[in-house]
Amino acid sequence: MRRIVLALVLTLAADLAAAQPRPSSPARSCTANRQSVVANGAIVLGTGGYTYDRYVRDRSFCQFDEYIEPAWVPSRDTPSCFVGYRCKSGPYWDD
Repeated sequence: MRRIVLALVLTLAADLAAAQPRPSSPARSCTANRQSVVANGAIVLGTGGYTYDRYVRDRSFCQFDEYIEPAWVPSRDTPSCFVGYRCKSGPYWDD
């Protein structure tokens, strides 16, 4: 019985963690979106509908084999707001 209760509690905790909402960039000002990235170092922002991406403050939030690429998102007051960078895999240069 204890195992069943423990399994149920762990399942509910995992469901609650997965259901946490992410900030929606179109609903927030450009400054608020940028400050969130700077303050947290890395953050997942919703960019409209079911789309989202991870934005970082600098290269230190990427894996060792990734490079950074400037990133812009839609915001409440600016159609194209620079919020930071996205980590990209592969070589920086294209052959």
